[in-house]
Amino acid sequence: MTSDGIVVEPMDAAAALAAVEAFTLVYAEVFAEPPYDEDAADVAAAFERFPTQTRRPGFAAALARTGTGEPVGMAFGHALTPETAWWDELTVPVPEAMRREDGERTFALMEFAVREAWRGRGVAQRLHTALLAQVRAERVLLNVHQEAAPAMRAYRSWGYERVGEAKAWGVGDLHDVMILTLRPDGG
Repeated sequence: MTSDGIVVEPMDAAAALAAVEAFTLVYAEVFAEPPYDEDAADVAAAFERFPTQTRRPGFAAALARTGTGEPVGMAFGHALTPETAWWDELTVPVPEAMRREDGERTFALMEFAVREAWRGRGVAQRLHTALLAQVRAERVLLNVHQEAAPAMRAYRSWGYERVGEAKAWGVGDLHDVMILTLRPDGG
């Protein structure tokens, strides 16, 4: 536990599934805010996918809670398989060398959120660090809503670089596609 009383717990799939209510609470609160404006149906759809996501190779998660157990932030993702459609969603194609996936090369950061009352306290940085400590991939890939300026600033400060833009699943608002190189030599 840190001086602010927040505990960040790295989690495997079983632990994340056991804490699904905490993940859902954080997601529902954060993604109800603009620019996301997600409603209860969106949250339900996101967490219908959660059990499947936890079974994907390379799944890792982190959950931040107060000393009393109140969830304040969450992050999770998994490795991209060679069959991923992620790269097909970009508005401008990237070079084949960037698109290459082998099931271990890229960790896809699927969701990352910190509840408003705990922002500005370093919780996001601690979540990110705890999550990536579990990742063995060469790089991390994520989509960030183009109007989510605080998230964009955080990702840039952590070393992510924009490689293009996409509409998730081919619909909705544009997102910047960003990559963080963890091991530039691939090893």
